[in-house]
Amino acid sequence: MYALAQLNLLFNYLSSKKKRESCETFDLNNPNEIPYVTVQLPVFNEMYVMERLLDNIALLEYPREKLEIQVLDDSTDETVHTTKAHVEKLAATGLDIKHITRENRAGFKAGALKEGLEIAKGEFIAIFDADFLPNPNWLKRTIPYFKDDQIGVVQTRWGHINRNYSLLTRIQAFALDAHFTLEQVGRNSKGHFINFNGTAGIWRKQCIIDAGNWEGDTLTEDLDLSYRAQLKNWKFKYLEDVETPAELPIVISAARSQQFRWNKGGAENFRKMLSRVLKSKNISTKTKVHGLLHLLNSTMFLSIFVVAVLSIPMLYIKNEYAHLRDYFYIMSFFIMSTIIFFVCYWFMYRSIYGSGFKRFFGYIGMFFTFFSIAMGFSLHNSIAVLEGHAGKRSEFVRTPKFNLSKYKDNWKNNKYLRKNLSPHVIIEGILMLYFGFGMYSAFIVGDQGGDFGLFPFHLMLFIGFGYVFFKSLSSKV
Repeated sequence: MYALAQLNLLFNYLSSKKKRESCETFDLNNPNEIPYVTVQLPVFNEMYVMERLLDNIALLEYPREKLEIQVLDDSTDETVHTTKAHVEKLAATGLDIKHITRENRAGFKAGALKEGLEIAKGEFIAIFDADFLPNPNWLKRTIPYFKDDQIGVVQTRWGHINRNYSLLTRIQAFALDAHFTLEQVGRNSKGHFINFNGTAGIWRKQCIIDAGNWEGDTLTEDLDLSYRAQLKNWKFKYLEDVETPAELPIVISAARSQQFRWNKGGAENFRKMLSRVLKSKNISTKTKVHGLLHLLNSTMFLSIFVVAVLSIPMLYIKNEYAHLRDYFYIMSFFIMSTIIFFVCYWFMYRSIYGSGFKRFFGYIGMFFTFFSIAMGFSLHNSIAVLEGHAGKRSEFVRTPKFNLSKYKDNWKNNKYLRKNLSPHVIIEGILMLYFGFGMYSAFIVGDQGGDFGLFPFHLMLFIGFGYVFFKSLSSKV
């Protein structure tokens, strides 16, 4: 079902490219049409990127009398003082920028955004995480779309300033690019629900309040508020052609914490939104189906993990009980899902890197590398999903930032990196050996010199769990 939904989004994506939507926009050359904007920067212990963030935001091209910047600082280390000093320095230039702190971190990021909203001057609220670097003309390219008073959010596409830093960053970029091309465009072009991605977007303040304001009861407060707003009939506008550069996690522990938060938050939101989506009379059945599969996309990891673990016993059962073989041949039909993903992701890859045989062969290698490593994360992400569905609460663990341009040589000394080894890593090492046994089994089962139907699957699992295991050990996390 998920693969078929992706195929439908591909058709939506391709059809959207054939037509250009025109809509009324603000004329920012007319002072009377320039709305007041508040930029919110929710930060927590961002020693390595704080200065870069503030200097970059100060370059935004927008009338200063219509721009307010809130630095929502929940930090608990020395950066509280350095950030405050830098904010005061920028304020001395005439920029309306304020350093806002709280006595406690109630609600984490959602709580900080909510408190900032109470005193925000702007009728539109732009939000950037600490590692994002919007271009100076960013507001000029996004704010005009709010001329349509039904639009509650304008979201932009994430860019990756360190896409080619390592295999890990290339894999993350590959996955995010699929989301920000096929999924966001494919859903938005047909009026299906999309999500504000937590950063690099703008909210209409009225929309936030009408939808019930920020809530901190899930780890993905952005997805939560997005669905509540769209259930209230607010429209979202996604701009694929406006890229907002950001830095991808370069250490696997940082990627693990980010993946855990996103996948657990997705499951939490499925629990929270399931009945609301199903009972809504304002949306079509097709939008409901896409919405539920969207909320369940993190649960794909649980499905993958279960199928992977059971595949080796299935190999032996198939060859031990000949009368069951027909069932296994029928089940092989589900390889079509992999083919669908392969086709869908190629269109995404082609739109970014270009076409041609050389690009296509490069894509084949990237696709199977991505799939292998994604499966290697399936145990870690399945635990996150199970916790989310079970309603187990946990703290918001933010992703450490690095600022490679400044700290490239000593990123290993990043004070925010977790130093302890996750117990899940040991199980991932055992699973690597387990799927190694699965490859060996292909040579010894059956009556006719082996059964290699599942060999490629087990090879990818072996590579994926091996990569995650050894990368985690080498990072000492």
